[in-house]
Order: sequence, then structure tokens, then C-alpha cells
Amino acid sequence: MNNNRHTLLLSALIMVFILACSLPSLGNEGGKIQLLADALKNHSAEPTAFQPFYSTATPTNDAQPINDALVPNPGLVPPNGQINILILGSDWRANSGYRTDVILLVSIYTRENKVSLLSFPRDLYVQIPGLQEERINTAMGYGGFPLLASTFEHNFAIHVDHYIMTNFQGFKNIVNTLGGIEIEASQNTADRCDLSYAPHSWCSVGPGTETLDGEKALWYVRSRYTSNDFDRTRRAQETLIGFFKELMSLDAVSNAPEIYNEFISSVETDMTLSDFVAFINVAPALIADPNRIQRYAIGTFEVTPYTFPDSGAYVLLPNYEAIWEIVKQAVYTP
Repeated sequence: MNNNRHTLLLSALIMVFILACSLPSLGNEGGKIQLLADALKNHSAEPTAFQPFYSTATPTNDAQPINDALVPNPGLVPPNGQINILILGSDWRANSGYRTDVILLVSIYTRENKVSLLSFPRDLYVQIPGLQEERINTAMGYGGFPLLASTFEHNFAIHVDHYIMTNFQGFKNIVNTLGGIEIEASQNTADRCDLSYAPHSWCSVGPGTETLDGEKALWYVRSRYTSNDFDRTRRAQETLIGFFKELMSLDAVSNAPEIYNEFISSVETDMTLSDFVAFINVAPALIADPNRIQRYAIGTFEVTPYTFPDSGAYVLLPNYEAIWEIVKQAVYTP
């Protein structure tokens, strides 16, 4: 397997992570994610209350990293060779503000050939340096990556090295470049959709083997009206598996330059090609052994839901001691 293909695989891996975690991470509990069939059937989805974007505080664009982290960090040192990358899914539109409603920390352990994923709920109410307390998904819009990185340092004792931000159009483009992906759906998912070829604006997938184009794959992982967040996790994982199977095919090899260029044109990042190449040796180990990818989430044990009485705005108040227990596993333990 040559370096170009390794680079492609890792780039696509990061892209799929965005989709695999493009749901609120709040479930029955936090910590290491366990998918339970019974939980999928019994948990109902609850929409997030209206969220005003603009703060009464005056934002600053020159926030500096803060060392007095709020989590009870007992002086632990991250493992050698670790790289922390924030994967962000935004609702960016031209000439308007934006929020990063998908916030996923990818910790890459280059010496151990392992990766951990830690999802942060968008409504987590944290201290943003230079501002007052705000939802974590507003930091990037106020001050860009420097402010978001400072927010992670201050609230969670996590040093973030890089970021990758995208919307979902890029995912659709990459799936279509692959010629679609084949998934194994463990159960039926039926929901309304806006696909041009869907009869009566209704889509259905599974159970069984199905081939999805970019539009339908995106619908499949994001559908929420007739299911719930746990079920979205199941569908995202099925899509991820199908994505990798297609990448390992001969068609993916022949289309490697096109796929890589599609990825690069679909994201905003501070990472250079040489930064990606630095992770080449990690990708084959992850593909050969999926157990090297550990998934974590900040869940109900780590937060307290709160609704502001005046505005009705809904936030999640962090339990920093509980969050730190997850951070230790996901960020400080390969």
C-alpha cells in the first residue's frame, strides 16, 4: 500500500468521523460508548430549544491560552507522539454567523497506532476566554480556532493542535466520487426526505444490503424524525463500515487523487499536506484492527440540563470532575 493511498485513507477516515459523530453525544450515560439494541428502541429524541447566537458579551479575537484549567488536572502529561485534532461540523452560510454543532476531538497516538474520539455536546455551557459563559458551539464563530483552542485548554486541560471544519456537502461529494457505498442495515429506517428521486418525499433503507449515493447516505446518517440519537449512532457506524469497504476496493485506488482533492476542497483546516502525511503509518493499523479506535462521549452523567427562565434557552451545565474522568481515558491514556 503506497503513501498516496495511506494519505487518502486517513483523510477519508477523518471525513467519516465527522459523520459518525454528527449527532448530539448526549445519551443515557457518557464515557465509553456502548450500543444497546434495547436503548435504540426505547429512547425518544428531544429537539434542542431555540438557541440565540449573539451574546451580550463583547467577543475578542486575540484570546491567549489559559493554564488554570477548570477540570481537576493533577499534572498529567499527554503521551509522547499524541496529536489532538478538533473535527467541526458547522452550519456556516455566507454572510451570516455560524455555530459548530458537531464537536469531536480526535486524539491520534502515533507511537501506539491508536485513536480515541471524544464528542462534546453543542449545548455545553462553558467559560470562553475573553467572553462570559456561552455554549461551546459559539466559540469558533466568535474568535476562530485560537479562541476555541483556548476554550478547550481552559475548561478541559486539553491542548488542541489542529482543526478541520466542514459541512455535509463535502461528504456527499466524496461518496459520489466513490460511486456510492454499500451498507448492511441491521433494521429498517423510514423517514421523510427531500431527495429529488424519492417518491412522496419518503425514504426507506433496510433491513439488509443497500447501495447509497451521497445524498441518500447523508440522509441515512442524519435522519431523526422517526428515530432517535442512539439509532443515528447505529446508522453512522453502518455507513462508516460501508465507506471503508469501498475505499479498500480497486475503484478507490484508481480514484485516489480525485477523492483526496475532493476532501481538501471541502474543508477548512490549518493542516498542511505534510501534517496529514505524518499520520500515514497510523492508518493501516486502524483499518486492520478497528478496536484501535476508542469512542467516548460527554453524556448525562457529566452534565446537568438547565433552561434559562427568562429566555427559555436550553444549556448543559458541565460537571467538571466527571468530565475529567472521561478526558483522562480519552486524551491521556493510549
